[in-house]
Amino acid sequence: MTPQLQIPKRVILVTMCFTAMLICYLDRVSISTGIVPMAEQFGWSNTTKGWVLSSFFLGYLFAQIPGSWVTNRFGGRIVLGVSMVWWSLITLLTPLAATSSFTLLIIARVAMGLGEAAVTPCLYNLAARWLQPHERARSLTIMIGGIPMGTLAALVFSGWLLERSPWPVMFYIFGAIGIVFAFFWFRMIHGSPADHPSITAEEISLLSGPAAITSGTAGSSWSEVPWRRILRTPAVWALIANHFCSNWSLYVLLSWLPSYFKTFAGLGIGSIGLFSAAPWLILFIVANIAGLLADRLVKVGWSITRVRKTMQTIGLLGSAIGLVTASFVVTPAAAVLVLCAALGVLGFTWAGFGPNHLDVAPRYADVLSGLTNTAGTMPGVIGVIVTGWIVDRTGGFSSAFQLAAVVNVIGAVIWLKWSTGERVID
Repeated sequence: MTPQLQIPKRVILVTMCFTAMLICYLDRVSISTGIVPMAEQFGWSNTTKGWVLSSFFLGYLFAQIPGSWVTNRFGGRIVLGVSMVWWSLITLLTPLAATSSFTLLIIARVAMGLGEAAVTPCLYNLAARWLQPHERARSLTIMIGGIPMGTLAALVFSGWLLERSPWPVMFYIFGAIGIVFAFFWFRMIHGSPADHPSITAEEISLLSGPAAITSGTAGSSWSEVPWRRILRTPAVWALIANHFCSNWSLYVLLSWLPSYFKTFAGLGIGSIGLFSAAPWLILFIVANIAGLLADRLVKVGWSITRVRKTMQTIGLLGSAIGLVTASFVVTPAAAVLVLCAALGVLGFTWAGFGPNHLDVAPRYADVLSGLTNTAGTMPGVIGVIVTGWIVDRTGGFSSAFQLAAVVNVIGAVIWLKWSTGERVID
């Protein structure tokens, strides 16, 4: 009898993590397009829109460390599943909040940020337990690839829905998708290979090898985390700074591209979604190519430090060039091409600082990701609000793009000076 082909459980895990991240961003980003008809209905200025868009990040920012603690205590499977139910319910309730009062809408967006804060620590918690070192860059870029694909889906489908139905319908549909997926998440995902009831002996043996440590800290005491050593390590601060710098461009474009194309080109809501989605498709493609390339370079003998420095620097400086160029374009078509390049090349950073959490502190990757993502969330508040203020004061986005480019260059300098691919925290 021919043995039945079985998909490796870690492949299923990576696929489900990708889908979870996609739904996370589908729900998070939908308001970036939805805010166009919402602003027309409620009479919001660009500064007010900036507060609506950034309020999510207030909750997201302050829940990063608590989210890491909860993940550290209960594990990525449980925390991510519960988080998905939470943020999906908030998505369903967003229209009610918006039509009730501006204050309730802000509270709902903050609450949604609280619910999504643990997603990144959960991914690192699961990756540390399930992935071998030579699989990490490739697998993490696939998982995190849910960011551009979720953004793309949100922009395309929200534009399509908004053309055909009132804006609340979009929130109802996207929220329902998350509730349904959470059911399958709890049925299919397990916190570690040892917990899986049907994993093969071959895969459990592979994942129990020397490199599989100890990765992951679920159930351990929070007091056991070596905080003093973590906070005294230059490589950790390089990670913190680069999560901030990489996310400045990401969050500014994530929040403002639809409004940019509305202001710059006067496009209809359907076209806004399509134009805004194109750069995110390129980001997804480039990030996955970068992940494959990074793992390949490690296999052929490059040091992990050299690989991480190269990927991060290409991403930040390449994106800076694209952003400066975008500040001078004069047609919508040129803007799409340049922003595709600027956002696409940023995908190299996902094979740079992204897997570096697992390089530097594999046992505490979930904790470290919560720490760096706290800094990485700040641009979602500061950058988004500052961009709205700049647009109101200057009447355009050129200065905002140039500021983002400067932030990228600062990040690259810090990374080249202090980052490492070696394990420095056991």
